[in-house]
Amino acid sequence: MQARTWRFWFVTGATALTMAATASLGLWQLDRAAQKLALQAQINERGGLPAWDTQQLLGAADATTGVHRPVRLSGTWVPGRTVYLDNRQMNSRVGFFVVTPLRLEGSERVVLVQRGWVPRDFNQRNRVADVPTPAGLVRLEGRLAPPPGKLYELGEAGRGVIRQNIDLAAFAQETGLPLLGVSVLQTDAAADGLLREWPLVAIDVQKHHGYAFQWFALCALAGFLYLWFQILSPRRKRRSHGTDAR
Repeated sequence: MQARTWRFWFVTGATALTMAATASLGLWQLDRAAQKLALQAQINERGGLPAWDTQQLLGAADATTGVHRPVRLSGTWVPGRTVYLDNRQMNSRVGFFVVTPLRLEGSERVVLVQRGWVPRDFNQRNRVADVPTPAGLVRLEGRLAPPPGKLYELGEAGRGVIRQNIDLAAFAQETGLPLLGVSVLQTDAAADGLLREWPLVAIDVQKHHGYAFQWFALCALAGFLYLWFQILSPRRKRRSHGTDAR
C-alpha cells in the first residue's frame, strides 16, 4: 500500500512539473510572437515615415533609431573600397552583394551602401563584375538597415575584395573610415547593372504560434494521461472487480 501511495505522489509531482514546464514554454513562445509583432509594427511605421536627407542622418543622435526608414542621400563614393559579399542570394540565385562606402556630403562621416546584387562567374570564381562607381557627387535613395548580415564563416574574416562577411568595426579599423553604425540598402533605379529586388522585411511569428501550440498540446497530453492512468483507469478497474465479486 505504501509503495502504491509513493508511486501515486511521485507521478503526480512529475506530471505537475511537466505541465508547468510545457505551459511556461508555450506562454514564452506566445510572448516572443507578441514581441515580433510589435517589431513588425515598428518596421512598418518607420517605412512610412518621410525620408531622411543627408543632414538629418548626420544630425541623428543615434542613427540606428532610423533603421528601416527611407533615406535620400548625397555624397561621394570612396574609391577602391568596394567589397563583394559572397554567397548572397537574390531571387534564388547565388552571387554577390556589392557594398561601397559613401562619404556623406558636407562631412567626413561614411556609411556603407549595399548597392545591389550581381551574379557570380562560376568559371572564374575570383572574378567580379566591374560595377560602375562614378567619381563626384552622387545621389541615391534607399532605406536604412543594420550592417550587412553575416553568414557562417570558417576561420578568420577575409580582407580581400571578395569576402564572406564584413564586420563594421574591423572594416573601419582596416580602412580608417569613420563609419556610421548602420548601412543603406539602395533602392533607386540606376544604370549600373545591379539587381535591387531586396526582400521586404517581414517578421515570422507563425513558427512561434506553432511552437506554442505544440507545448500546450504536450501540457494537455500530460494532464490527460495522468487523469486516465491515475484516476479514471483505476476507478474502472475497481468497479469491474466489484461487479465480478457480486
